[in-house]
Parts: sequence; structure tokens; C-alpha cells
Amino acid sequence: MCGIVGINSIEQIKVTDAVKRLKRLEYRGYDSFGYFDGKKLFKKIGQIIIPNIPDKSSIVIAHSRWATHGGVTQNNAHPHQSCDKKITIVHNGIIQNYQELKKDLATKGHSFIGETDSEVAAHYFEEKIKRKNIKEVCVDFIRDIKGEFALLVMIEGDENIYALRRDSPLVLGVAEGQNILASDIYAFSDITTKAIFFENDEFAIISSDKYAFYDKHGKKTDKKIQEFRWEQEESATENYEHFMIKEIMEEPKVARRLLMSLGAEQKENFRKFVNLIRDSRKITFVGAGTSYHASLLGVYYLHKCGIEAQTLIASEFEHFVGVDENTLVIALSQSGETMDVIEALKYAKGKDAKIASIVNVPYSTIQRMSEISLNICAGQEVCVAATKSFVNQVTLMLAIAKDFGFRITLDTIPDRIFEVLKQEEKIKDIAHSIYKHRDIYVLGRGLSYPVAREMALKIKEISYIHAEGMMGGELKHGTIALIEKGTPVIALISNSDYSMLSNAKEVEARGANVIKITNEMEGNIKINTSNDGKFGILATIVGQILTYFMALEKKLPIDKPRNLAKSVTVK
Repeated sequence: MCGIVGINSIEQIKVTDAVKRLKRLEYRGYDSFGYFDGKKLFKKIGQIIIPNIPDKSSIVIAHSRWATHGGVTQNNAHPHQSCDKKITIVHNGIIQNYQELKKDLATKGHSFIGETDSEVAAHYFEEKIKRKNIKEVCVDFIRDIKGEFALLVMIEGDENIYALRRDSPLVLGVAEGQNILASDIYAFSDITTKAIFFENDEFAIISSDKYAFYDKHGKKTDKKIQEFRWEQEESATENYEHFMIKEIMEEPKVARRLLMSLGAEQKENFRKFVNLIRDSRKITFVGAGTSYHASLLGVYYLHKCGIEAQTLIASEFEHFVGVDENTLVIALSQSGETMDVIEALKYAKGKDAKIASIVNVPYSTIQRMSEISLNICAGQEVCVAATKSFVNQVTLMLAIAKDFGFRITLDTIPDRIFEVLKQEEKIKDIAHSIYKHRDIYVLGRGLSYPVAREMALKIKEISYIHAEGMMGGELKHGTIALIEKGTPVIALISNSDYSMLSNAKEVEARGANVIKITNEMEGNIKINTSNDGKFGILATIVGQILTYFMALEKKLPIDKPRNLAKSVTVK
């Protein structure tokens, strides 16, 4: 989940330019950051701050950390160096056997200043390079290390950066006069559309004007430059206080962009995707977090069309689903690098299942694992909370369901979203009335159940309020015992759902402060949509705005909530 950047340039660059590239990846982790420019090692706890320095260098590696092994301390921040300071590394991933390696290195005289698994890599290279050349050491590292890594290595007196990858994302951007290594293309997508993607157990030697890739045996491999297209919004908040509200306000635009794409450049792929669903005996979605909730809506829509489908949370996929050669597994992931989803796909591939995906980042690992993939065209999300990517995932699900007979007018989605956004002040007032509460419950049925789950997730991760999204029918099987006078309960009532209305009355009778979000009945927030599935998108957007204003009232770090990162690339 950490962000790494490495630049090797023909001409010297400002070190601050490298840090700015790292800043573009800060959503991957912001516990601490650091850089090494061949002379100066800098590390700091906290979010990335562009230093006011004149320093220049032709070679820089940098890192933004999301802590896994070891606390948030300066010693645990990257880059890490060997005992003799001649080896400097940055690492994303988890070295599972680091304790055994550390113990062995300690017996050989190596001392460690931090608690991280990553520091072991610097000492490993220091020890091995005494007896072997660097290519041999890279081969040994890939053989000896258990776990995941995207690793950049600098060696004193050596003008190359050495890059190694297994399961953690790593890409080389080929730009004019420089080569840029990074965790994903957004680090350099503003200056080049040319990239080379590392496969598992590959390493590369990167100089300022050339590169060479090798497999795990040290055999040179041919790699093709990929021309990528990346829909991205400006990385500034513009007139908005936070990226989260800016990205929510972009939702009509990105939904319209996706719909246009499905009728143009993605038209052929969309047709193949739908046919693959039609030709498969079993359909199983897989996702994590917000993407899982989007897949729940997708299953609902397909079920209404008579298509049998199911969805599983990625981290538990292999424990609760059976797949075979007649199964189509459809992965949903904003980043395309979610480790739990990747592991689920590996399991499915091992059972000969077919793989398709719905992602936001082109040439991501999940897209490259798939037989066919559709892009949601949401553009870059800087805020950790997924907002516009969820909207486009569900819009795409509706487009797929429409092909199977689901009654939906897709073209009006952007306008209906805009109408929800115009209720911002009303939603803000509700946020002001409930933000001080410790617990919030969100109830849904059928179409609105996935919405309840997603709304509760947003409240938890951004507002730091315990929230439970649940099926309205399960309320009286335990949870209703927690309802007290004044407890906020958000009731999502789509269409004339009298069962859901009854659930709202049940908690209201016990003193709950019930907030109704409806499209046909009377409610606190009224959504303009008929019985065509749009409620799944529009009610969620109400939850996004509500969450934003609750967090704003609490003066929380909305775009970078504690303990979280945008791209979850570890298990």
C-alpha cells in the first residue's frame, strides 16, 4: 500500500520534482515519507511536504509509507540503508520471512535501526554483494524472499536503479530524458503515456536512457512499451475545500463519460463482456470494500433479469465459493491492484475459471490477469474514500443488466445525479443534527441493502462514527436491542417498500431518530427516480454527501483518514 518513486534522468532534476511525483501517490500511504538523492537521506513522519531546498540530482528514490510492520517512527520510515550506507532501498509489500533473514544477517554482524521487514532488504543486498554481482543478487533475492515486494535499490557509485517485483505493483514510465519507476502510472501520467509493466518475479536495471528486464533466472526478457490512456481530473482541489467533495461533484461528468465510452471505444469490448456472461454457466463477482458493495448491486440487477449470479468478499473467496471451467469470475477493483482480489483470481485461475474485470486503472494487475476487461472511466480519485468510482461501477452494472432486459434509462443518470447534488444544503442540515452521535444504523432491503452497507462504510471510514449497514429484515433478530432514544437510523426506502417502512416504524417506536431517504414515499430526502435501479446510485450519493459534512463538522482529515490507504496491496 506504500507509494514508491524512482527517477533516473539524463539531466539533473530538482529533488523536489521527485517528491512532487511521490505526492501524486500519497493516497497509497501517508504515515511517513522520505527520499535519497545519492547524497542526502531525508525521512519525516507525517504527510508529504514538498521541501524548500535547491538540491539537484540525476537519480532519486522516494517512498510514502502505510505502516504494516513496525510503528510510525522516523527509524521505520523509508528509505532504508545498509550498515555501510552503500545500499539504499525503498520497498512496498510484506517480506514474510524477514525474521529468519534478520536473524541470519544479525549473526553475520548486521545491525538494524528499525522494526520493519523492509530494512532486511538493504542488509541482504549488502551481504550478498560482497561475493556476487548485482544481477546474481537480484536472482537470489527473488528466490530467497517469501512474500510480496516492489523494491528499488541504489548502490553507491552505481548510476543505475535496480527494480524487483512480486505481487506489489511496479511500472516503468518512459519519458523524454528520464526513466521513472513508480507504484502506478499516476506518478508520471502528466508527462508520458508510455509505460512498461513489471510481471511477477521480474527485475530490471534502469539507467537514465535505457533499461533491461530479466526473469527470475536472470535471463533477459523482451518488454514492449504500452501506450496507455488515463482519464484524469486536475490533482488540485480547485474551489473545493477537499478532494472528496470535488470528486462527488464530478459524478455527473464521469457517469456521462462512461456512457459515451460504452457506445464508442469500449463498444466492442462491452459486447464481448456481455456475451461471456451469457455463455457462462456460473457467474461469480469478487471485490473488496466499496467495490464489493457495487457488485452486490450488480447481482441484484442481474437477478431481476433471471441471471443467476453471486458475489463474494475477496479475502474469503476461496473459503465460500466453488469455481470450475464453467465459471466466469468478474473482479471489481478501483485500483486494479487490490491484493485480496488478486489472490482470489489466482485461486480461480487455478480452478480453470474464466476471468473478467471491471477496473478504473488501465494496465493494472487485475486487468492484465483478465481475459476481458472494462474500464469505468472515473478518472483519478485522490481522496481515500471511493465516490465517483462507485457511481461508475454501478452505472456499468446497470448497462450490463440492461442488455439482459433490465428496464433502465441510462442516459438520464447524469441528470438524476445532478438533482441529488442540488440537495446539498438539506443533507448538510441532517449531518449537523447527527454528527455527535456514537452509533448510526442504516437499513435497507433488496435494492437498498447494498446501499446501506456502502453508506455505513463511508460513515465509518471518513466520519469515525460506528455505523452498521444491515438488512431491514434482520433488525429484529438482535440489533434492535441497541436502539435508544435519539439513535440515528437511516432508512432507505426504494419505491413503495412497505416492509422497509415497517422496519422504520419499529425503530421509531423505540425512540430512534429516523431519517428516510425515499423516491416514492414521504421522506427527509426525496430522490427523483422511478423503479429502474437508479436508486442504488442516487441514495449512495446522499450518503457520500452526508458523510462528508459530518466529517467536516468534526474537523477530521477527510481526504486522508487515519489508518487507511487508497490502494490495498497487502493481505
